[in-house]
Amino acid sequence: MDKVVQHIDTFPFYTEYNRGALKESPRVHWINGWKVEFLAFANEATRHLPPVVILGGAFQNFNSYKYCVEPLLETGSVILVDLPSLGSNDQVHNLVTGERSLDLDIGDLAQILGDWTNSVHLNKVSMMGMSLGSVIAANFAAAHPEKMSRLVLMGVMQQTRKSWRMLIQEACDLLHENRMVEFGQAMVLFLVNHARMKETRMSPTARKLFFQQMSNFGLNERLRYEINANRLLRIKHVPSPSCQTLVATGQYDSFTLPHENAKFALSCPHMQFALIKNADHVPQLQKRRETLELFTTFLRGEPIDQLDGIMPMSREELQQMDRRGEERVKLVDSTCQMTHRTKADFNMTVNVVDLTYFGLLLEAGSEANAAAILAEPRDLSIHLPSVDSEGNVISERLSIECLIFEQVGTQVRALLKHGNFETSDRLSAMLASRAVIRD
Repeated sequence: MDKVVQHIDTFPFYTEYNRGALKESPRVHWINGWKVEFLAFANEATRHLPPVVILGGAFQNFNSYKYCVEPLLETGSVILVDLPSLGSNDQVHNLVTGERSLDLDIGDLAQILGDWTNSVHLNKVSMMGMSLGSVIAANFAAAHPEKMSRLVLMGVMQQTRKSWRMLIQEACDLLHENRMVEFGQAMVLFLVNHARMKETRMSPTARKLFFQQMSNFGLNERLRYEINANRLLRIKHVPSPSCQTLVATGQYDSFTLPHENAKFALSCPHMQFALIKNADHVPQLQKRRETLELFTTFLRGEPIDQLDGIMPMSREELQQMDRRGEERVKLVDSTCQMTHRTKADFNMTVNVVDLTYFGLLLEAGSEANAAAILAEPRDLSIHLPSVDSEGNVISERLSIECLIFEQVGTQVRALLKHGNFETSDRLSAMLASRAVIRD
């Protein structure tokens, strides 16, 4: 990327914002064959302040931010950016250099973003990054401290954990196997904490729309999912920015865990940290008002410690944060069967030592049995006790596929592979039943 080829836009850089503007075709700027799509809005009252650049996750389009732009315009001009293969940017190949978007790592995307800010003369910016966008924003801020005013990161981690990588890989495997209904439900269940639906009050309509988007992926969208999944799987370390940084996360985020966000925040010299109460990985959908008030307050340089629905935490509190998200429970009847998705002759009796909505610890009875389970990392199912709508135990067992995590002696730890809404709801009902769970 030594040579930078610029597309000179003949239109004014900023336009006036209106409700329909986010549905319009984005502006396009080319950096050495890489496509940067953007929309830029300003009003006279705040255009003298550093603009706020928004980097979203993998598949949020610009219209996803229709509730964000007006409040954020009170803190500065607002620029929404989609880098290659992110958001609605459908570029998967560079026709100038012959490179693939798949080969762009997070640092490469941050470099393209840096070249773009130079070519459009953005000398000082604030930045917001959510989910995958948070990792790119952190890399950009670390590489370009002279450009940074303030930085907001939501859903960020410094290193990826094994269980998280297994879930990302499982989604790719479902995609390759064309199991699109299961893929769509799995994506929702990975990102939305269904163990805390009562607290987060995730809208059924939002869940349905999210599922429909994912399960109806076309060829380009499938390619872009694989591209972004591989970018995430290749992450070794996310650098710590030196600017004023807000790290925020949902109180019940089960995708990028609160303690992982906290660990990242502790690595930043000038940070503030906040939990968004009763939210998970998508607070912007569940607690929109509280989330936006948190972001705009921080971007204005005002204190965040008295905001409704927000739980700020000090460095000392972050250092003592509990790593465990859900309580491990024990079954009244812990004897269960394990079967294989395609091998009819695989049937093993195991004991469930403890479990949560997300995973369980199994006693296999012998190291040979444990090794046999470990040899089938993604196609085994555990058949758990089940309950009816009244919470009473019934004869029909609850079958859930597992991702086998690790073996220690005769014991095996597994993730519960959530890929079905009905099964997920039945598991939640079982975990709430005193007839099944032992005190």
